[in-house]
Amino acid sequence: MDLEKFFDKKVNHDRLMSTLAKRINDKPLLKLIRKYLQVGVMINGVVSSAEEGTPQGGPLSPLLSNIVLDEPDKELEARGHRFVRYAGERTMASIQLFIEGKLRLKVNEMKLAVDRPWKRKFLGFSFTSSKEPKVRVAKKGLKRMKKKVREITSRKIPYPMEYRIQKLNQYLIGWCGYFALADTKSVFSELDGWIRRRLRMCLWKNWKKPKTKVRNLINLGVPEWKAYEGE
Repeated sequence: MDLEKFFDKKVNHDRLMSTLAKRINDKPLLKLIRKYLQVGVMINGVVSSAEEGTPQGGPLSPLLSNIVLDEPDKELEARGHRFVRYAGERTMASIQLFIEGKLRLKVNEMKLAVDRPWKRKFLGFSFTSSKEPKVRVAKKGLKRMKKKVREITSRKIPYPMEYRIQKLNQYLIGWCGYFALADTKSVFSELDGWIRRRLRMCLWKNWKKPKTKVRNLINLGVPEWKAYEGE
């Protein structure tokens, strides 16, 4: 269940502040949070104030969103459900009424589904269908990653090898850091081999002449007879 424009528009400031005031007695802190919510954004040099929503990407927004979503959790607990914010069709329909009616949030119907975990993706992750499920990179995430690597290692564009490696490192360090939670090490091993083959193909094309290929292969430690065979 995806909440439509949750950070942009759908968090009601008054209701959120009322919830916070039940737990927080520090009035200056509450006043500061209210200012944070209303700080607005600057578009083309013009500041636009915010009357609803939380600043997307702001460090406080994930915490505030969890405070808002604590209510549906409590509602599900009151109904006797055992859950991890996942449920079946009947529960989904009733909790949707609760979220849209009481919390004044809008559920995104386009991203609404009840399905097996390994058939869904969340923030680029999915799960294996084994008896003991493992966290894995979703297929769409792998597809996007391979597309980017193909662009960097395209043999149609004569990039210097140093440039290709620099760009790959910039992209892959961030990508691998994000998906470090994935349990499927074999996927990372396969990707490593695939990227190395892509780079070797770039080198092979850069060498162009057969004599250059033979000489460079021998310099890399390939036996002479094998180097000529590669030619």
